[in-house]
Amino acid sequence: MDAPLKTRHREILNSIVRAYIETGEPVGSRTVSKRRNHALSPASIRNVMADLADEGYLSQPHTSAGRVPTEKAFRFYVRSLTASRMAAGESERLRNEFSGLDTVGARVERSSYILMELTRNVGIAAAIPALQQELDQIELVPLADNRVLMILVTRDRMVRNRVVALDEPASPEELMSIRNYVNRSFSGWQLLEARRELLRRMLEDRALYDAVMRKLQVLYQKGLLDVDTSPEVHMEGASNLLGLDLHLTREKMRELLQALEEKKRLIQLLDRFLELPPGELEVHLGLEEVHPAMKDLALIGMNVQMGSGLPAKVAVLGPMRMHYERVMAAVLQTSQALGRARF
Repeated sequence: MDAPLKTRHREILNSIVRAYIETGEPVGSRTVSKRRNHALSPASIRNVMADLADEGYLSQPHTSAGRVPTEKAFRFYVRSLTASRMAAGESERLRNEFSGLDTVGARVERSSYILMELTRNVGIAAAIPALQQELDQIELVPLADNRVLMILVTRDRMVRNRVVALDEPASPEELMSIRNYVNRSFSGWQLLEARRELLRRMLEDRALYDAVMRKLQVLYQKGLLDVDTSPEVHMEGASNLLGLDLHLTREKMRELLQALEEKKRLIQLLDRFLELPPGELEVHLGLEEVHPAMKDLALIGMNVQMGSGLPAKVAVLGPMRMHYERVMAAVLQTSQALGRARF
């Protein structure tokens, strides 16, 4: 375990990290001297910088006098920060962003866009549905060519749409009868149990007249009340990574962008690094465990309990040289707005 840094060493190290974040250039002793409130000679600062380099906090990329903070330095710097709050007007604007959105998917998608917009990095948001979801209601919409749009809404406000083709037409009246029967009989049921009971009734009961029952059986076979419980995941701003100096070849950058397009990889990223209870901000630097090309990236995020009770995750992915206070504030405020929004 590293020994605690002296006060002067801490102040100078944080000053170097802040300067490097702002400029992206190696930081010299004169730059640090100009930024400090208390006078300290460049020679004294150089001695401190030499100590910090010996302890692994700074590196010297070439023969210039400037030093660059290492991953260890960024970790130390991040531990000294707390997420600042946005102005009241900005917080109100974020809450209003969700006011007209009445589905989980829409709110998750908007969260990723807000995070990208506020930070100019990559915004990621995901909702993680429970394995046993409860039915709220279904809707059946007739389409052309004997097709039907099946809309299923669960109690956690997840909405799934599926278009199925029928061998024979179904009238709006028949579809309405099926919809009313299912909603009246199974609203509030867990979907798995509802499907089992519906199958039992279709085999044993003739509660609906035959023509409608035949349509119900077909819709059941095509997945009525059957949902994909995979997470709802959205990402915005992957192109922002192209302008960063991540020391990647063109091929490695292509691999990174392809990895971020995979929903499974994004969920792996969020699950691996966001483990604290809802409301606790997490910062992770160096993400090569998920993908080698993510070595120089950082993830700032947190778990959220949405208004429907559905668990969600929001995060910003960006360079290790990012404006941490700004990103931490954006993640905190976006997650709070998402959690407070009511359906």
